Amino acid sequence: MEPENVIAVPVKSGSGIKLLLASLFGIAIFFVPFELAGRSTILVDHLAGALMAQRPLALGLILLLIAYGAISPLLDGRWRARPIDTLLSLFKLLGLGLAILYVTKLGPAWLMTPDRLPFLFDKLAMSVGLIVPIGAMALTFLLGFGLLELIGVLMQPVMRPLWRTPGHSAIDAVASFVGSYSVGLLITNRVFLAGKYTVREAVIIATGFSTVSAAFMIIVAKTLNLMEHWNFYFWSTLVITFVITAILARVPPISGMDHQGETDEPLPADKSRWQAALESGLAQSSQADPVLRQLQDNLKDGLNMAAAVVPTILSVGLLGLLLAQHTPLFDLLGWLLWPLTWLLGLGEPLETARALSAGLAEMFLPAILLKDADLLVRYVTAVVSVSSVLFFSASIPCILATRIPISVGQLVVIWLLRTLLGILLAALCGRLAMALGWLS
Repeated sequence: MEPENVIAVPVKSGSGIKLLLASLFGIAIFFVPFELAGRSTILVDHLAGALMAQRPLALGLILLLIAYGAISPLLDGRWRARPIDTLLSLFKLLGLGLAILYVTKLGPAWLMTPDRLPFLFDKLAMSVGLIVPIGAMALTFLLGFGLLELIGVLMQPVMRPLWRTPGHSAIDAVASFVGSYSVGLLITNRVFLAGKYTVREAVIIATGFSTVSAAFMIIVAKTLNLMEHWNFYFWSTLVITFVITAILARVPPISGMDHQGETDEPLPADKSRWQAALESGLAQSSQADPVLRQLQDNLKDGLNMAAAVVPTILSVGLLGLLLAQHTPLFDLLGWLLWPLTWLLGLGEPLETARALSAGLAEMFLPAILLKDADLLVRYVTAVVSVSSVLFFSASIPCILATRIPISVGQLVVIWLLRTLLGILLAALCGRLAMALGWLS
């Protein structure tokens, strides 16, 4: 009887209204574009654009963010936890040095060409540094008042048949996609250590759902000039990402990983699926922290994430650009993707393949390299950058930081398979959308 009493209180205290209003507001923030000052985009982008227009303030904020991201691992000792942490800490310090060179205009001429450090700083570092914290606060309304739990319970019947994961992983999957890979991997690791995921289930979620957040997707769409197609891009990317995950859950290396048995939780007795979902959403709404506290906590999380990623965007991004322009590294990787880009007629097939292969180093690199391509190639690039999930500048180190037993070699194989499937599905989806006039 106790659970029923817990649920009765939220209904009486207006939790249903709170759940409804917060959900509608969150959906409006992320999925309803409107025109302001000649730009038609979503509210998060408008807010970041307004802050970016105040350039001295924006520069100061970004420099502080980069400095915090570069110095904090040295202060708390994280830099020496593992070799990968040491390497990433060095890249963050390099990112801080590059930011100082750019702002002071002391960088050498080869570094200050428009397609190198100025582009990385102005178009990516500043966008990420501003949009991610703003987006993290906006996610309060999607994640904090019960919508996530309601959707999670409704999704339970399809999780096992489609993705071979237990019903309760629906919450993890949605949180990973609309929140961030770091938050998603934190949830996945905790549930895995609690024994509620097998190794195979944890790997499916970590490599299939824990992709970049909606806030990062905005930056990819802006870089590739796709914001006017935002809703189509977001929802098609979500579908393609989850389709790829369903396929790879059934093929090696994931299919052969340790799986001792099912870990599903039963539906509560005497309740329909909708009743259980609504009850779960109302329970979360009733116990949700005050909105200002949630905004503060999410802003802190967003700042920490941006601080961890922005310095590596500058350093790893610059290294990737130089490798792409002056070495055959991505030519070699690109040859693995070239047969598919050639068969699908994606722009200059080898150039497209080379650029997409750079996503293994940093998920923004393909967008940088193909920002001037035709519409179909830009759409495919935007989808693949997100749906491939894995990249060495952030998500792979995050996965390796968990207790999930997976090797770097396995992660690279999964990246390659996800990238190939992403190219195929995105190209087919893009051509269909162009034929129907949804993408033009």
